[in-house]
Amino acid sequence: MHSFKILLLSFLVVGSTFAQDAEDFDDTVYDDINPKHQFTLLLGLPNGTTNKPFSSIMQGVVKASPYYQFTLPNHIAIGIGANYDYFKINQVRIAQKNKGGQHNVGAFVKVGYEKFHSMRFGTEYSVKAGYNSSIVISDSNKTVNNGNVVMNGIYVEPMASVILTADEWSSYRFFVSYSFMSNGFSPQSFGNASNMGYNPNEFLRRTQFLTVGFGYTYYFKQYK
Repeated sequence: MHSFKILLLSFLVVGSTFAQDAEDFDDTVYDDINPKHQFTLLLGLPNGTTNKPFSSIMQGVVKASPYYQFTLPNHIAIGIGANYDYFKINQVRIAQKNKGGQHNVGAFVKVGYEKFHSMRFGTEYSVKAGYNSSIVISDSNKTVNNGNVVMNGIYVEPMASVILTADEWSSYRFFVSYSFMSNGFSPQSFGNASNMGYNPNEFLRRTQFLTVGFGYTYYFKQYK
């Protein structure tokens, strides 16, 4: 929650800065943003929401997602890219010392609707869908599970973004996304022998997590 407040405060500061600079954005120099080809890098903080063992034991550290996107004249956008999420084991929530974490590595296709409402402000609503590999690495897995635990499957991630332009060719964005994974999670995933008091029915619930963060976009081709 503390990290979320920091991200929210940072967004408000960035938004205030853009608002103050609005008068300096010369209409005679910069045209409206009409994206065609673009590259975006997203960085965020993930936070588990369902599957109690996952949301309680695993602490979100980072989400990174680079992607290429092509936007049609009607604002429909199609993209392709990669995802990386890292959750570490929260030592406070487990009885034994067991360092490690879960790496989510995946590739996706993206479909969205991106539109600039003015020279400085735009929005995008999109859905990413792809294939993901969840790799759980821990001290206990080296002996209990004879190595890392790997869970593969599809995932879906709807996302909403607020876009603020820096100049004619680049912009920054604040985004919120929600990831639906096809795999569950249990204490045994990181090598714990017991259920740690959790209901085993929880282990079958699909992992889900909310991410808030920022992104940078470079438009290397626009409609003129």
